Amino acid sequence: MPSFIPPFRSDSGKTLMDKVEDGILPLINLVFLLLLFFIAVGHLSDDPLPPLPATPAEGDTSAPAADIVIDEDNRWLINQQVVNADQLAQKLPAPDDAKPLRVAAYADISMEELESLFRELEKAGYDKLSLLTEPTL
Repeated sequence: MPSFIPPFRSDSGKTLMDKVEDGILPLINLVFLLLLFFIAVGHLSDDPLPPLPATPAEGDTSAPAADIVIDEDNRWLINQQVVNADQLAQKLPAPDDAKPLRVAAYADISMEELESLFRELEKAGYDKLSLLTEPTL
């Protein structure tokens, strides 16, 4: 049976593999240069992380800077006072796209509890939230 693929002929005496390697080498060099460029130019964010509920600063025993806190008993607290779903919109600051609402939650909180709070906040008009969580040990 005759072959339908013509034999590879090189005028320079290079094999097909040599020609493929010669074509890939500039691509490897370009990727390496891009990697060096992004390492040199890139920088980490200068914004510090917000304080977490269980990690106060040294000597600081105050509560976290959050608009609403979900405590270990799954209660919603605003300014250290327990609130329910009907009181959320009245006690929280007005929704602001420039400054998201800060929600602090303890480590053992279930996703069910967070979801119920998030649904109530969505009904009240809050589109952006920052969730502060407590790291588990």
